[in-house]
Amino acid sequence: MTLPADSHVHSEFSWDTQVGSMEGTCARAVEIGLPVVAFTEHVDHTRWAAPTEGPYVSVELTAAADPDGKITPPAFDVDGYLAAIERCRDRFPGLRILTGLEVGEPHWYAEQIAKILAAGTFDRVLGSLHCLPDGAGGHAEPWALFPHRDPAELVREYLTEIPRMVAGDDPFTILAHIDYPLRSWPADRAGPFDPASFEDEFRYALSALAGSGRALEINTRIPLDATILRWWHEAGGDAVSFGSDAHRPELVAHGFREAAAMAEAHGFRAGTTPYALWARRP
Repeated sequence: MTLPADSHVHSEFSWDTQVGSMEGTCARAVEIGLPVVAFTEHVDHTRWAAPTEGPYVSVELTAAADPDGKITPPAFDVDGYLAAIERCRDRFPGLRILTGLEVGEPHWYAEQIAKILAAGTFDRVLGSLHCLPDGAGGHAEPWALFPHRDPAELVREYLTEIPRMVAGDDPFTILAHIDYPLRSWPADRAGPFDPASFEDEFRYALSALAGSGRALEINTRIPLDATILRWWHEAGGDAVSFGSDAHRPELVAHGFREAAAMAEAHGFRAGTTPYALWARRP
């Protein structure tokens, strides 16, 4: 099986990774036979509290924190990024290298994101919901909210925000990791995650996404539950993309063979070119 394009990859140009390497990722892609890679670097504007303990503490997040412990994501280096893309295209001529962005909460920052998009040509633009309100005008990621929130209530709030995010004309074409809160789901106190407990919310979010004409990402950071992909097909979703969400070169295209097999089993097929999204079977 030819690996599908990895449409969600980060390099040193994403503010939250100091171990990323665009050249290293390209070399790894060539090594494993990946035909296409898209460097979708983080563009975030939401300010949130940095972790001070637990598994989410990292050098990158600590370095990005203000003196008051809040993270204000730094500006994206558009010129440096585009120059690096061209260097990699020259060095790896057999690899199709796409430009891209992963824009966080695009429905909250339309004007700021529009300015960045106007500064270059971006082949893949992902929309991501990373943060939710956390009282008193603050925001936090799910891993910081679960300890003091009801887990089920939090997931429902997350899925309820998705239709709001896809309702506008914000210029992103792929919804990234609809299952993002599951990365920090507190199974020790809430039990194993069961998507059936949130079927109505998932179906509503997927229906809104399908109606917007955007694609659903199969993010392989954690395996997407096949039930969610079935609901996407039943909602009339036209296409899927694949994203490793790799922040280190060795993780590019991680889990792609299994994800591609699942997509085929649920009614999606490879496009006519390696960089095309996988389309719904006629």
